[in-house]
Amino acid sequence: MSDAPFGHGKVGRMEFLLALRQRGISDPAVLRAMDAVPRERFVGFPSRPQAYADQALPIACGQTISQPYVVAYMSEQLRLKPQHRVLEIGTGSGYQAAVLSRLAREVVSIERFRTLADDARKRLTALGCDNVEVLVGDGMQGWPERAPFDRIIVTAAAEQIPPALADQLADDGIMVLPLGPQAGTQHIVRVTKTDQGLQEERLIAVRFVPLLPGTAREL
Repeated sequence: MSDAPFGHGKVGRMEFLLALRQRGISDPAVLRAMDAVPRERFVGFPSRPQAYADQALPIACGQTISQPYVVAYMSEQLRLKPQHRVLEIGTGSGYQAAVLSRLAREVVSIERFRTLADDARKRLTALGCDNVEVLVGDGMQGWPERAPFDRIIVTAAAEQIPPALADQLADDGIMVLPLGPQAGTQHIVRVTKTDQGLQEERLIAVRFVPLLPGTAREL
């Protein structure tokens, strides 16, 4: 995909959505949500010309904003319904939360970097995403006081499913997260909570920053 600023102008946005469709994103609600969220608002000024290119981009605190295809793919794999409550681990810039806000009733997003959480909260408020709450905390522990959640999405790679998140997933709920070692292959995995336990489906190969315990001591 071109590095042109796809968010500026009808043709560019059509190309952005066409690229998602060509890679297999077919859920109309997800495509509408991707179209509705101005991605350029979630990247730093130097990266804005590349905001709609299908690539990950750097943000503050050494983190990244995932490429649009991965955001759309993970959103689609959640199989969201409008009444669902979603827990997101790893707010980052807030872009994924903004997309989810258009697909679910409520989004609770946890970020370990206070700087990222504060900035994301401002962006989401400015865009009218009133059903998103951004909290600073240890994502690996989730937010038990607000559990259970119909859906959980993790935007950093874990080596195994965090037990606390599995406990906070509602019956018949779905969790989507990248699993795998930092030095090896990672895959998006869809986890469904059933009467027989957790059922895992390994999906596409990806590369994410690591999921770390605790909150950041600086920033």
